[in-house]
Amino acid sequence: MAPKVIWLFALIGLYWSYCIFWGVKGMRASHSASDYFLAGRKLSTWVFILAATATSFSGWTFMGHPGLIFRDGFQYAYASFYAITIPLTGVFLLKRQWILGKRFNYVTPGEMLADYYRGDAIRLLTVLVALLFSVPYLGVQLAASGYLFSVLTDGLVPQVVGTWGLSLVVLIYVASGGLKAVAYVDTMQCILLALGIVITGWIALDLLGGWAAFTDGMARLAASDVGKWGTTQGHGGGDYNAYFAIPGTAQATAGLGIESPVGGLWTGVMIVSYMFALMGIQAAPAFTMWAFGNASPKPFAPQQVWASALVIGGILFIFTAIQGMGANLLGANPLVNDAGLALSNVLPESIAAKPDSLVPHYFNQIAESLPWLVGLLAVCALAAMQSTGAAYMSTAGGMLTRDLYRRFLNREADDTTQKRFGRLGVFVIVLAALLVATFSSDALVLLGGLAVAFGCQMWPALLGICWIPWFTRQGVTWGLAVGLCAVILTETIGQQLFGGLLPWGRWPMTIHSAGWGIMCNLLVCIGVSAVTQHADEARHRGTFHQVLRDHSALPQRKRKLVPVAWGVVLMWFLMGIGPGAVIGNDLFGSPNDPSTWLFGIPSIWVWQIMVWLLGVAMMWFLAYKMELSTMSEAQQRGLEAKVE
Repeated sequence: MAPKVIWLFALIGLYWSYCIFWGVKGMRASHSASDYFLAGRKLSTWVFILAATATSFSGWTFMGHPGLIFRDGFQYAYASFYAITIPLTGVFLLKRQWILGKRFNYVTPGEMLADYYRGDAIRLLTVLVALLFSVPYLGVQLAASGYLFSVLTDGLVPQVVGTWGLSLVVLIYVASGGLKAVAYVDTMQCILLALGIVITGWIALDLLGGWAAFTDGMARLAASDVGKWGTTQGHGGGDYNAYFAIPGTAQATAGLGIESPVGGLWTGVMIVSYMFALMGIQAAPAFTMWAFGNASPKPFAPQQVWASALVIGGILFIFTAIQGMGANLLGANPLVNDAGLALSNVLPESIAAKPDSLVPHYFNQIAESLPWLVGLLAVCALAAMQSTGAAYMSTAGGMLTRDLYRRFLNREADDTTQKRFGRLGVFVIVLAALLVATFSSDALVLLGGLAVAFGCQMWPALLGICWIPWFTRQGVTWGLAVGLCAVILTETIGQQLFGGLLPWGRWPMTIHSAGWGIMCNLLVCIGVSAVTQHADEARHRGTFHQVLRDHSALPQRKRKLVPVAWGVVLMWFLMGIGPGAVIGNDLFGSPNDPSTWLFGIPSIWVWQIMVWLLGVAMMWFLAYKMELSTMSEAQQRGLEAKVE
């Protein structure tokens, strides 16, 4: 047996022991249903910061993201802005949900929404969203873990066996320990996730021969005809190399559909609509339960601004970009190889057909010299994959128990019964996810994008309860239902369900399914709400908003900054990661002429780094200055005094 395989099994064994330890400890500490489903509402500051970050950025960040940067170039690297857009959702929604959860003792988002909107339809749809999110998203992580294990054991463990075997350990500690076990395991997983991406980036840079060789290789690639798309791309794209520019603001063909976008998929509207999809991560029902599980809102701002936007953002824009773009110069791209532009051929060309395999091949490059490091990196990757999966298993199991079993079948279910049914729910979700992992062939990161597109559809319902009392029960319920349908009809699954008869294809007009879903969702929500206003219902919703005003009102001296905050957010979205992002193609030099590169790297990369730093500043302004994620001690004491 190869040394790397021995190290792999040894270190994974230690990691699994750590996971099961917390599963047992969590089980012993779970005396009530609240202990099991919400960690007794006592998650500490640092546990939430690390655990929520691990849950937001998972295995598809570790495995799938570098592969698609390799395949599509810097135009896809705009997806790294999810380091900001994912926690931006939390900035607008988490603190206010925490206040309501604390005030009214909610356990699941379904309980909160059903109470606020006075209807069980929204409760059932929330559970449906949780399942539509959790099953494919968890399936992505499990499939990736099995594939990684197979590659690193040189086929000794088949992918299917690895997927199912690795899932067993996650099932054991999640089902036994509940949210507390998940949270404490996630703290370690967050550290491993960040460490693994950074180390893999250094491996890639070392294989390239250092920074100077990497930038020189990119310059030669940019000046070549490899990746150059011609002159028929979308408006504003320019006649540039597809690896170093986005192909315009949007593209469309007859029938609103587009099969092969000229110059690449990632137009300005595709990027911003894909960011809407990824904003669904912290809008998904699972994160509402994460919010409820906190002892205070104190961890929200540091998690959103520093852990996520700054630290993870920096790692993605630097180290993940090096992994992805560097692979084009290390033998993985046949077109680059044929043009004689590769710096070496250490990576196999088979990666081009399966971009998700890129990261394991980086690991194998150090298998002989540093077998122990391969084992450590494998643990980092598995931790990244399991972090999100575990969180969604636990919270979805809680929703099945509280919103279906307890609400409709056994209203008097005691704590023991609820915990038992919660564990059964976790088992059912894992089984369904394993079927997705076994039979899906979609790129991991894009299948994850489908899952988060469903989560994004919770935005109107949550905006209603947190900010907009005008939204009615009928509006948000029909809007959510229509939004989910729109996501399906603009995804591959919709084409398959209708036998390819839908004329628009996947992602019409290069707008992601999340974008189509949320547009349809909001249109229906606003339209139906306009004709279903009732005074009694409005008064009822107003009592919740009065609670929010009492405990989260912005000081008078800062209210003049509200228009500034809206303007900053809109400008950042439109110009930084939306249609206006085309200016980043050549603002700091022509993509095809390296001699004009102002900072020695492609203009698009400079633009991304600059917009990322501006995004971190925006997050600080919203979370701290505008107090969207902070709460004074006086406000918190006042809330504690009124808890039911």
